[in-house]
Amino acid sequence: MKPALLEVMRMNRICRMVLATCLGSFILVIFYFQSMLHPVMRRNPFGVDICCRKGSRSPLQELYNPTQRSLERVSPPWLELSNTAVLHQMRRDQVTDTCRANSAVSRKRRVLTPNDLKHLVVDEDHELIYCYVPKVACTNWKRLMMVLTGRGKYSDPMEIPANEAHVSANLKTLNQYSIPEINHRLKSYMKFLFVREPFERLVSAYRNKFTQKYNTSFHKRYGTKIIKRQRKNATQEALRKGDDVKFEEFVAYLIDPHTQREEPFNEHWQTVYSLCHPCHIHYDLVGKYETLEEDSNYVLQLAGVGSYLKFPTYAKSTRTTDEMTTEFFQNISSEHQTQLYEVYKLDFLMFNYSVPSYLKLE
Repeated sequence: MKPALLEVMRMNRICRMVLATCLGSFILVIFYFQSMLHPVMRRNPFGVDICCRKGSRSPLQELYNPTQRSLERVSPPWLELSNTAVLHQMRRDQVTDTCRANSAVSRKRRVLTPNDLKHLVVDEDHELIYCYVPKVACTNWKRLMMVLTGRGKYSDPMEIPANEAHVSANLKTLNQYSIPEINHRLKSYMKFLFVREPFERLVSAYRNKFTQKYNTSFHKRYGTKIIKRQRKNATQEALRKGDDVKFEEFVAYLIDPHTQREEPFNEHWQTVYSLCHPCHIHYDLVGKYETLEEDSNYVLQLAGVGSYLKFPTYAKSTRTTDEMTTEFFQNISSEHQTQLYEVYKLDFLMFNYSVPSYLKLE
């Protein structure tokens, strides 16, 4: 049984199957966002509001009002498409319900600044907005966005070096537009993001940034600070290099109130709801790391490029797994586990991840 179908069954909730939902929140002139959660709209949203690309339909139209041609791409067409539509509607509902249930926390900030939109990558040609989340296949998705926006400059995403994919000048983000332009794109473009089990993502970030010798910038910027605050009787070499941070020290740093008052988390361990603001911006698609290839190719299909562009797949032996995450948490006290869960609780709830069985919450 496919993981996506298993997820539909596991959510165990009434599926509200509607083919049209609110197309997004609108930024006002002073960057106030809608104070009310996005209602489910029971009407066709495609009228004069959306101007299609020449000779084709927008991804939003393909998502909420698929053509017969789209239906013919899958077999059996109605069953497969229905399962996919149900799954993504349920994911959208999960986000909306969590935002509503936790409104005091999730909507604490009622004003977003342009800096809050710097993770939203824009593709003008295919009318897409992708909010990238580090440690959730964002390198490959940035490569794809470079292919999509390159107008022929790139054809194979895997030919783009990883470091080039992270050069900010190679992709345009939503904060670079004027406020009316931002409004238009949030309303008319298909917005999507990819998420991952929060603690698996956290361990992946720790392994990448603190256990690899080449990441000297992270060692200097964060490692030295973490060791100074969390390690008793640290050696001068450790304080100078910051290259041997223990996972227990990293966790202690994250739950330290001083850390959260000092500055925002680095993007690699920042919460998804703080990076992408899903309680303020309505995402049409929530992809998951657990069904990465399937969800990614669905996005590409909706964008009209699925016949010649696929999500890059390759075996990565160093990938952080659930078993590996379990091992890392063995030495974390139940008190610190509980505090850390509170930090990432909204991500667990919003994206339907259950409390890990290895946690010993107080």
